Amino acid sequence: MLQLAPYAAHDEDSRGRRVAEPQPSRRGEFQRDRDRIIHSTAFRRLEYKTQVFVNHEGDLFRTRLTHSIEVAQIARSIARALQLHEDLAEAISLAHDLGHTPFGHSGQDALNACMKPFGGFEHNLQSLRVVDSLEEKYADFPGLNLTFESREGILKHCSRTNARALGDVGQRFLDGTQPSLEAQLCNLADEIAYNNHDVDDGLRYGLITIDELLEIELFGEQYRAVAAAYPALSQRRQIHEIVRRMINHVVVDLIEYSETRLRESGATSIDDVRRSDQTLIAFSPQVREQALTLKRFLRENLYNHYRVRRMSRKSVKIITDMFEVFMADYRTLPPQYQDAIRDGNGGPADAEHKARTVADYIAGMTDRYAIREHARLFAPQEQT
Repeated sequence: MLQLAPYAAHDEDSRGRRVAEPQPSRRGEFQRDRDRIIHSTAFRRLEYKTQVFVNHEGDLFRTRLTHSIEVAQIARSIARALQLHEDLAEAISLAHDLGHTPFGHSGQDALNACMKPFGGFEHNLQSLRVVDSLEEKYADFPGLNLTFESREGILKHCSRTNARALGDVGQRFLDGTQPSLEAQLCNLADEIAYNNHDVDDGLRYGLITIDELLEIELFGEQYRAVAAAYPALSQRRQIHEIVRRMINHVVVDLIEYSETRLRESGATSIDDVRRSDQTLIAFSPQVREQALTLKRFLRENLYNHYRVRRMSRKSVKIITDMFEVFMADYRTLPPQYQDAIRDGNGGPADAEHKARTVADYIAGMTDRYAIREHARLFAPQEQT
């Protein structure tokens, strides 16, 4: 590892774990976090969870797993350039979507609607819940028992109500302070990955076209540069080259602009970073506007494309139907979830606890498992 900047997160200064453990041998605290995340069940499930396109629609489309790996690669590159802690940046990146529902954002919206009377559902909170309690792998504690710094980075945003219930990791949302620089850069690495790679997948699937994208400055500039340098390039290679250059353009801007902000802030420690009145990792205003323009284009033309919306409607029905059945009769759940719902007297616990357990079950499903489970509940010919 390169020498860390004074304002980076340092293993030896970590705020620790919820359950105290001996220091790891021959690896750092944040490396241990990264390793635990990779070995978790929730991480493996990401392979079959939607990014934009449902997993079975094609072998080459990105899933939550490939997206998380791509975010981690971008985050490590930025962290290294800024002399921040690469292992921490990677751990946050790999864990940030562990709590995501099947079927992408439409699945999250559907489960949130079902959970409205019970506190709602948000995938960042669910990711924290996964690493804090839902993973069952270790003898000495529930969850993965990650460091405060990794948990802080997973929780990108949070209401004040939820923050009060979360204790130390939610305090910054009450105080108006900032997370570590590693957490800040992961938030933007996530945005870089999904903006640019959704362009790639959208073109591959034929839902958006190059002609439409030429109106978008971030794409158009790189398209013209590639077309001038490689006029005979095949379209598939041309698109890859454009997307590669788009990512490089925004990453270099982020590094250079963040270096300026860090220098001007006068920060000399992670505590200075936390006390800052603004995030110190950021795009320049020009590139920020370019990224927002691309994001708006994708929202209108890709995420709201009629073929994507048709699948979204199916996913809403699948999740809503399952939630209603499990809430009406919790004994239709697998035995371990029935056990989690029952109170100490063997009967069902209060409605909010029951709903949260049902949400845990549904959120943990992959796309294909959710489709099969819905069929087992509603299709007469399916075995239960």
